[in-house]
Amino acid sequence: MSWFPQLLAQWSSSALMLLFLSVVGRWIGLEETQAMVCSRWSALTNRSLYQDGDVIIGGLFSLYYTPSAVEQSFTERPNYEPCTSLDPEALKYAHAMAFAVKEINHNSNLLPGVKLGYRILDSCARYPWALQVALSLVGGEARSCNSTASEQSEKTAAGGQSVPLLIGTSASPTSILLSRILGPLSVPMISYFASCPCLSDRPKFPNFFRTIPSDIYQARAMAQLAIRFRWTWTGAVIVNNDYGHLAIQTFQEEIQGKGVCLEFIETVHRATIVSDARRAALTIQASTARVILIFCWYTDVKKLLLELAKRNVTDRQFLASEAWSTSNNLLQDLTISKVASGVIGVAIRSSTMPGFERYLRSLHPIHRPDDEFLRDFWEKEFGCSPGSTQSHAAPLSSYFSVHSSNVPANRSLQKASLPPCSGTESLEGVQHHFTDTSQLRVAYNVYLAVYAAAHALHSLLSCLDRDGSLRNNISTCSSPKYIKPIELLQHLNKVNFTTPQGDVFYFQGADIPAKYDLVNWQSTPEGRQKLVLVGRVDGFDLHLNESAIQWSTGSNQVPVSVCSESCSPGTRMANRKGEPLCCFDCIPCAEGAISNKTGSLQCELCPSDFWSNDERTACVPRQLDFLSFNETLGITLTTAAVSGAVVTTAVFVVFLCYRQTPMVRANNSELSFLLLLSLALCFLCSLVFIGRPSVWSCRFQQAAFGISFVLCVSCLLVKTVVVLVVFRSARPGAEGLMKWFGPSQQRGSVCLFTCIQIIICAVWLSLSPPVPQRDLGFQGSKVTLECAMPSVVGFSLVLGYIGLLACTCLLLAFLARKLPDNFNEAKLITFSMLIFCAVWVAFVPAYISSPGKYVVAVEIFAILASSYGLLLCIFAPKCFIILLRPEKNTKKHLMAR
Repeated sequence: MSWFPQLLAQWSSSALMLLFLSVVGRWIGLEETQAMVCSRWSALTNRSLYQDGDVIIGGLFSLYYTPSAVEQSFTERPNYEPCTSLDPEALKYAHAMAFAVKEINHNSNLLPGVKLGYRILDSCARYPWALQVALSLVGGEARSCNSTASEQSEKTAAGGQSVPLLIGTSASPTSILLSRILGPLSVPMISYFASCPCLSDRPKFPNFFRTIPSDIYQARAMAQLAIRFRWTWTGAVIVNNDYGHLAIQTFQEEIQGKGVCLEFIETVHRATIVSDARRAALTIQASTARVILIFCWYTDVKKLLLELAKRNVTDRQFLASEAWSTSNNLLQDLTISKVASGVIGVAIRSSTMPGFERYLRSLHPIHRPDDEFLRDFWEKEFGCSPGSTQSHAAPLSSYFSVHSSNVPANRSLQKASLPPCSGTESLEGVQHHFTDTSQLRVAYNVYLAVYAAAHALHSLLSCLDRDGSLRNNISTCSSPKYIKPIELLQHLNKVNFTTPQGDVFYFQGADIPAKYDLVNWQSTPEGRQKLVLVGRVDGFDLHLNESAIQWSTGSNQVPVSVCSESCSPGTRMANRKGEPLCCFDCIPCAEGAISNKTGSLQCELCPSDFWSNDERTACVPRQLDFLSFNETLGITLTTAAVSGAVVTTAVFVVFLCYRQTPMVRANNSELSFLLLLSLALCFLCSLVFIGRPSVWSCRFQQAAFGISFVLCVSCLLVKTVVVLVVFRSARPGAEGLMKWFGPSQQRGSVCLFTCIQIIICAVWLSLSPPVPQRDLGFQGSKVTLECAMPSVVGFSLVLGYIGLLACTCLLLAFLARKLPDNFNEAKLITFSMLIFCAVWVAFVPAYISSPGKYVVAVEIFAILASSYGLLLCIFAPKCFIILLRPEKNTKKHLMAR
C-alpha cells in the first residue's frame, strides 16, 4: 500500500480545489469558474434513489461493479470499462436505508414535524466515482457544461440539494479518502462496512463514524479461538492491503507469548489473484499447519478455495474473517464445499428488522418508476423490461468519456432486446438473496447508521433539553433548511439511544462497542453449506458453544494443528535451535524434579523430604533407608556376626572342656578365655549397627565397638608380653621377672587398657555423641537414616587408641616370633595382628567414601573381618591340635625345640 498515501494526497488536493471551484461557481455564478469546473467534471447521472424531505441525507453504495476492473488513478489513462453488473446485496443495503427513513418518518417521537429524505448514489466501488458522487452530494449538483438553466432547475428540484451527512462508504480506502477530503468541511460520514483500525484515529478522521467494529476485535477473536483450541501451528492468507496487514499484525500481537505460531503468511492481490491464489494453495498443501486464517475479500477467497479443490486439499480448518464468513456466493458453491466444510468465521452481528422483508417483497418498478436500480434488478431477475430505461452511469468526466462513448448505446440495445414485462411479476414468491432477511448484517449496520443520523438531527433541531424543558436560548434551535454540518457533527458525537430492537446504541469516538457473531459452515444434504450460529464476541469476551460446531473433519472432534505434540506430564519442552517456539522436543525431567501438567516449560524441583516418582509426575515422600535386618545385606552381615559368635562360643566350650590339657594351659588359659569372650562381644556388637538408628543405638554401638575391641587387643598384648617375659625369665639371672608380671598383673593390665577406652568413650558420648540423622544426599528417592557424628574427634580417639594397642602388640609379637619353642604363640599373634591392622587401615578410606547405609556396612565388615582374623589365626591351630592331633597336645611336644 505504499502507493496509497501519494494517491490520497494527490486526490485530496485535487478534489478540494474542485469542490471549492464548484461551490464558488454555484454561489457567485461566474462563467469562468463554471468553465473551469466543466472542463474537468461532466454532469452526474440522474440515476439515483431519491426521496424528498425537509432534511436530505446522502447515501453511497457500490451498487454496480466491473468484475475485471483494476483501480486506476487520476493521472493515468486506463482502458476504462464502466460498471455494468448490479450487486443485489448492495441494492438491499440501499433499500435498508430507504426503509429506515420510512420508519423514522412514521415515528412521531423522532424528528416530529420534520420529514427526512435521502439521495442514494452509486459509487461503483471505485475511488474516482466515489469522490465525484460524494462531492456532488455535499456541494449540490453542479451544472454540466451543456445543461441549460431550465435543466439545472429541474435537477435541483430532483435532488440537487446539498446534504449535511453521508451514509457510506463500504470500503476502508474509500472512506479514508473521503474523510480526509470532507474533514475540513466537518461533513459527518457514517460508514456501515469500513472496518480499518486506522479510521479510529480521531485526530486524523474527526468527521468519521461507523456502525461496524474495528478489525482489531475480529483479529483478537480469531487469536482467542487459536489459543482456546490449542492451535499452536497455523498459517495465514491475507489480502495485500491495510485490511490484511493490520489484521494479521493484531493477530500476531494477541498470540505473542501464548504458544501460538504462524508457519507462513501468504499475500494475495486483486490484480494478480490467479497466480497469487495458485501460490498460496501450493503453500497450504505443503504446510504441516492444519488451521489456516484467511483475511481476504470473498472473491479472492473463492479463487483460493477453487485452487485447493483442484488439488484435493480437504483436511484444512479455515478461520474466516467477516469479509467472507457469510458470503452466499461461497456457501452455495458445490465445487468448494468439500474444502470449505467446517469453516469457523467471525461475522458481523445479525439482527432483525421487523417489516423489512415485507417492504422488499412489495417493491415493484410500477410503484417506483424513478428507481433505475430496481429496474435493472427486475430485468436481471425476470428477464423482461418493465419499461423504457435510461442508460446507466454517464461517464465520470469528459476525460473518461472518450473511452466509453459507445457503452450507453450498447446497453440500450441489450435492454431493447428484452421482452416487455407482463406486470404480474412480483418478489412475493421469489427465493432470492435480495429478499432473504433471516440474517441481516450489513443491512442492519446501514439501518443503525440512519437511526444514528436521525437522532443527531433530532437533537440538533429540537428546542427541548433532555428533561423536556425549553432551552434557555430558543434561537439556538437550527432550521431543517439551514443545517450546519459542524453542528450536526457535534450532536452525532453525543448520540445515545435505544434502537427499535431494544439495543443501546452510542459511539465510542468513531466506533461502536464491538459485537460479532461466530458462525460455522455446516454441510446440508444437498451438498451446500449453511450458516449456523455457534457463539458471540462481546468486546474482548468470547462465548462459544463448542458442542454445536461441525469441524472440517466432519465430526465434533477438534482438529489438531501443532508443530510438535504437547509434552506429556513428566517431561518439559526444549526449543529446537533455529526453529519457532512452537517447534520443540520433549525431554524427561531429571531425578528429583517433576512436571504435572501437559506442555510444561520447566520441571519443578521437589521439596527436600520428597522425591519424584518413576514417571516424574508427582513428588512422593522419600523412603527411609537404613541397614535393615530384612534386606539381603543386613541378613548376610547378621548371619556372619551370629556365626562368628557361635564359632567363638564353640571354641570357648572346647577350651573349657580341655582346660587341663597342655595346649590350653601353656597359652595362658585365663587370658585365652577372656580373649574368646571379647571376640564374642566383637561379633555381637556388629548387630547393634543393623536396624533403624535411634538415639541410644547410635551411642551404644560406637561404645560397644570401641570397648570390645580394646578388650580383645589388650588380651593379645598382654599374652604377647607374657611370652616375652617367659622366655626372658628362662635366661640365667632373670628368674624373678615372672613374679613382677604374674596373673594379677596381667588382669590389671587388661583392665587398665580397657578402662582408658571406657573413659574416652564416656567423655565422647557425654560431650558430642552420635545422633540419628537423615541424609538427603546421594540416595535420590531415599532418605538415609544414619548415625551422624557431630564431632569426629571422639571417634578418631577411639580408633586411634585401638590402633595404638594393635601396633604395639604387632611390634612385640613380631619381635617374639622366633623364640625357640615348638609352639610359639607369638607367631599366631603376629599373623592375627597383621590381618587386624590391614583391615582397619583399609577401613578408613572405605568408610569416608561410602554413601548412605553402606558406611554402616563397611564398619560392620571391618569388625567381622578383623574378628574372624583374630579368631582363626589364634585359635584355629590350637583347636586343630586339641581335636584332631591329640598326640601333639603334650607338654613334651610343646617344649620340644
